[in-house]
Parts: sequence; C-alpha cells; structure tokens
Amino acid sequence: MSQYSLGDIVNTRTLIAQTLLDMADNDPAIWALTSDCGGNMKSFVEKYPDRFVDTGIAEQNAAGIAAGLALAGGIPYILGMTPFVTMRCFEQNRSAISYQNLPVRIIGWVGGMTSTGGSTHYAMEDISIMRSIANMKVISISDPLMCASVLRSSGNLEGPIFLRLTTAKADPVIYSPGTQSFEIGKSVLAHDGNDAALFVHGGLVQRALTLARELEQEGIHLRVVDMWSIKPLDQRAVLDSIEQIGKIVVWEDHFMSGGLASAIADFIADAGVAPQKFVRIGIPETYPGFGPYDSLLCKYHMDAESVKRIVRQIVS
Repeated sequence: MSQYSLGDIVNTRTLIAQTLLDMADNDPAIWALTSDCGGNMKSFVEKYPDRFVDTGIAEQNAAGIAAGLALAGGIPYILGMTPFVTMRCFEQNRSAISYQNLPVRIIGWVGGMTSTGGSTHYAMEDISIMRSIANMKVISISDPLMCASVLRSSGNLEGPIFLRLTTAKADPVIYSPGTQSFEIGKSVLAHDGNDAALFVHGGLVQRALTLARELEQEGIHLRVVDMWSIKPLDQRAVLDSIEQIGKIVVWEDHFMSGGLASAIADFIADAGVAPQKFVRIGIPETYPGFGPYDSLLCKYHMDAESVKRIVRQIVS
C-alpha cells in the first residue's frame, strides 16, 4: 500500500532519488547522473558511488557520458534543470542518444516558468525541442506518484525518454494512490464533462481540476484530460473529445506553438477532423521577466480565471 494519500505534498526530487535507489537495488544497470544538482541523491551516492556521476555544470558531458554508459549496457538517468538538460545539450540528446535509440532517461525539473529565475532559466521551448527529436518520448509529470510509476516501468523500455516536472519540491498527490495506471501513450481522464474539453499537463493539472469543480457550480461541465504523455500522443482521447464535445481548449506552461497544442493540432489536421472550437492558452512568443509564478500566469492570461473566462465564452 502507498505511504501517500490524496492531497499529500511530496518532494518529487526526493521521491525520484528513492525510486532510483530501489531500482538500483534490483538492477545493476541503473546509473544516476547530475550536473551540480544532486543534493537529493545522497542516499544513492552513499550506497552506489560507482554508479553515480556528477559532471558539474556541464549538461553536455552528462548526456555524452550517459550515451556511453547505455552503449555499454547501462540504463542511465540524467537529473537536472529542464532548460539546461534540453537546450544546452540538444546535439548530444539528438546525435549521441536518440540517433542510436539508447535507453537514456532525461529528467528535468522547473518546467515552464516555475523557476522564477527569468527567461534564461525558464523552459518555454523544451517540449517543442524534445518532440522534434526522433525516437524521443516526451512526458510531462502532473503527480509525484505518476513520476515514480513511470520511472519504475521505464527500465525495460527501448529508446530515450524525457520527463518534464514542475519545481518538483512540493507537488500534490492529485490521483488517489492505486486508482490510475500510467501507460506511455495514454492520457488520464482526470474529470469528465460534456460542455468543453480541457487538455492540460504538468503542474497545471491540479489547477484545472480546481477550476473544473468551480465551473460546475455555474452549470458548466468541463472534461479535464491529463495529457501527460505528449509523445506518443493519446490520439483516441483527442478524437473522443472532438466527437463527443467538439470544443477544445489546450492549457500549458509552454510556448503556444511547439508544445501540446501543436501536437494536438498536427494530429487533427492529419486526421482530417475539425473541432467546433480550438483555443490555445500558453506563453506568447516573448521572453518573460522575473516574478512569482502566479504573477507570471496572470501577466500572460494563463491563470485559472482567464481559463474559466475562455471556457465560458466557447460554451456560450
């Protein structure tokens, strides 16, 4: 039975460290690599110092070493800040890891604008970048227990995986433990409704569930789809929402182009289907400044109240 309950606040980075330690106990191929950000990995380092590499602030080196370890039979997990494990070492992720379809798992936290560190430390293009790499699976974690589940199931999967997290320091458990299975390529129907469908991922899922409950008080029934597997995409979930509801909103902490909204738009264009309404909510093409996360969401009309206004408009 899980030690966690619905609503618990979890340090996902610590949970990742414990999960990797448990995996390493059962599989000598498991390695962990960090770039000067392995503070939560102390227990792993103490037990398996020969399977831990800290490259310092050199994400390119971490990716290159991980590729070599994978070629030698290892299953390496890279941990770091999302903007740096995606943008700084794009060439290594593409040519050293994905070109050879190696089982490297890239785990990045402070996705979107959650770092509050300014545009150099925001991950606004990461999904677009990683989606563009052949063989790369792209995951956006909404629940800490989802993260642990995906990690445990990733050991035997072929090819590379990118897992995007939010701050990963204090994340709520949003799904009752044991009630969901997390299969890459499938979404989670987090809340059902028939007036509009909201596709969302990552840390915004919890906010989407809250606003869906608030809209119910107004008589608006919103379907919330946690599209945590962005590549591969759950195409059936998209088609079902178009056929059953027709009004689609995509809300994400990423540029409006290149992320989940673009993945869905590409699919429906190729499939020859058209929703009645399709609205993107995300970061406009700009470089956001510093500030608290909630203030940044409000500034770019990405906050829950802005989403509710849009839902009300397309429903009416």
